[in-house]
Amino acid sequence: MSQTQVADTDQIDTQQTLGWIGVGKMGGPMARNLVASGAKLLVSDPAKDSRDRLTALGASEAASISDFAGAGIVFSTLPNDQALLDVVGNGDDAGLATTLPAGATLVEMSTVSPECSESVAKVLAAKKINYVRAPLSGSTDMAANAALTVLASGDRAGWDQALPYIRKLSARQFFLGNGEEARYMKLVLNTLVGASSAVLSEALAIGASGGLTRADMMDVICESAVASPLFKYKQKPVVEDDFTPAFTVSQMIKDFTLISEAARRNSVPLMTTGLILELYRSASNAGMQDEDFFALVKWQEKLSTR
Repeated sequence: MSQTQVADTDQIDTQQTLGWIGVGKMGGPMARNLVASGAKLLVSDPAKDSRDRLTALGASEAASISDFAGAGIVFSTLPNDQALLDVVGNGDDAGLATTLPAGATLVEMSTVSPECSESVAKVLAAKKINYVRAPLSGSTDMAANAALTVLASGDRAGWDQALPYIRKLSARQFFLGNGEEARYMKLVLNTLVGASSAVLSEALAIGASGGLTRADMMDVICESAVASPLFKYKQKPVVEDDFTPAFTVSQMIKDFTLISEAARRNSVPLMTTGLILELYRSASNAGMQDEDFFALVKWQEKLSTR
């Protein structure tokens, strides 16, 4: 494993055309940081308003996948496995695998299953296209402030090619191996992030039953041995009962499903993770699917007051 330190002297090639597919909630802020750095960017997204926000800053709009033929590096931030498979294609259709020239690089930054990623790797390798798996750790606010952590693995030549640009949209970068290591690292982090909300919700419920307020409990928790950047980041929303989504319950269900499927595929028993997935499903069934995943605190409180 290697961590790549940010260097202020890194230069990007402002004449090289870059592509970005998926400029929504996470991709949009990252793409805007690239444009602000002087990068020449071609963007694609199903939502017109997402495209318009980038073109207003100087990006160009791609009418179809074939427009990315002149891009040396293409980034993608997509919602799920199927979206990635559709964008890349099977090598015989109009996807990136037939559009990009040999030697180009796809930097794929979504949270997708290792199994899907392996399929994409085979298709791109057959076309001699570099494939960098680069899922992200961080929130939309961190994306806007170029404070994300990038977890990368795959073709080292592609990583070296893309790194100067990746440094413009992130604060930390880890290169973890030549295969799907980054996909698994993302699952590791999301397991811990999702579990944090689940455990906190039950901890606050037992404290509330003894007369403690959320405000007092969060003050102590965030100054204790179990304090974490995540708890501190969520302290104000939890106290104020404000679960405006940064990452929704539905998205956490998607990620925990990926975690469970990867564990099953690799014969790894994850009993606690299975229980946490059911907690998120229950909160979703209670109407909280589009709220922030820390809404488990509110859901647990409702259960405790029945």
